[in-house]
Amino acid sequence: MEIELLWFVLTLCFAGAVAGITAGLFGNGGGFVVVPALLAVFPFFTPNSDELVKVAIGTSLASIVVSSARSVMAHRRRGAVDFDVLKSWSIWIILGVLGGIAIANHTSSVGLTIVFAAGVLLYSIYFLFPDFVVRPGVSFSMPSGIGKATLAFVLGGFSALLGIGGGTPTVITMVMCRRTIQQAVATAAGVGCLIGLPGALGFLFMENSSPANMPFGTVGYINLPALIAISIGSILTAPYGASMAHSFSEKKLKRLFGIYLVIVSTAMFIKVLA
Repeated sequence: MEIELLWFVLTLCFAGAVAGITAGLFGNGGGFVVVPALLAVFPFFTPNSDELVKVAIGTSLASIVVSSARSVMAHRRRGAVDFDVLKSWSIWIILGVLGGIAIANHTSSVGLTIVFAAGVLLYSIYFLFPDFVVRPGVSFSMPSGIGKATLAFVLGGFSALLGIGGGTPTVITMVMCRRTIQQAVATAAGVGCLIGLPGALGFLFMENSSPANMPFGTVGYINLPALIAISIGSILTAPYGASMAHSFSEKKLKRLFGIYLVIVSTAMFIKVLA
């Protein structure tokens, strides 16, 4: 049992470390790493339950608060965070998150797994073919009015359903609006905080239909031991990811991450079919 517990902690610390790097490098909060890791590890320590996907999503959103905040602090020192964008988007993002939580509360675990798999596959397109999504030479102005409200609302809601920080759409939007990739990534990390905090609170107080089948230390739909282990890993590595974002061309790294997302999506679809 002690060996299993040690493996549990080390595995999730490693997942948190990878999540921290991706949060700093791509501004995406790390949910794409955390949710699959939790769904892979939890069944070894608790009876397999359909509700585990909600625990994974809720815990991921809570961990995003930590990894994104750490990433924002690292980027802020370089003056890369656009706080005006964060302020103007915040209310619409939070409203979207509340809508996403309401949908998650009334969606089956199988449905949430399908949504996650489809969402991950959709996001992989950007990482595999960034020049196809963000066309070189094509630029727009930052969205305003109804366009801004709609984008931020949908971003918040969809991210809450997936347990992610919403960084990728933020990066795409800002790059297409003639912002540097460094500023886009830095600001996207701030968006992760705006999504993660209300999202985590929503899953924390969401009524758990089968508390007896949850992993040890689960409150609502957030597993506290996993949150602590993941947070430790992400706190240590987020600054390295931020440094890499300012030091390297991430085109090859994006493609590797895109391949990882395709693998995760495929595994999730197989899980549902099985």
